[in-house]
Amino acid sequence: MAIAYKQLCTKCKKNYVIITYKQRYAICYDCQKKELGVSIRNPAMKKLFDVSEEYYKNNSFLRDIKLNYIKYKSLSEKQIEAFKKTVKMMKSEGKIKK
Repeated sequence: MAIAYKQLCTKCKKNYVIITYKQRYAICYDCQKKELGVSIRNPAMKKLFDVSEEYYKNNSFLRDIKLNYIKYKSLSEKQIEAFKKTVKMMKSEGKIKK
């Protein structure tokens, strides 16, 4: 597991974001919320991205995948599988903590 640390959001400079050395920019959920709110027309992708807002708040990877779909209108099979795997892992971690 990579070392994670907190850094101020590069846009608003108000909120702290947990990042790793692999991430270039620390952007908080509040700054990306407007971009993520775009409606998706493809029914399969709409179903894929229909996860709890808490998952998007806590995981910048999920936000990046959704933003890539919004920007390029397609995802590779590996991106889709990684998204599903991450959501599944987050759901299982949530059940353990309860």
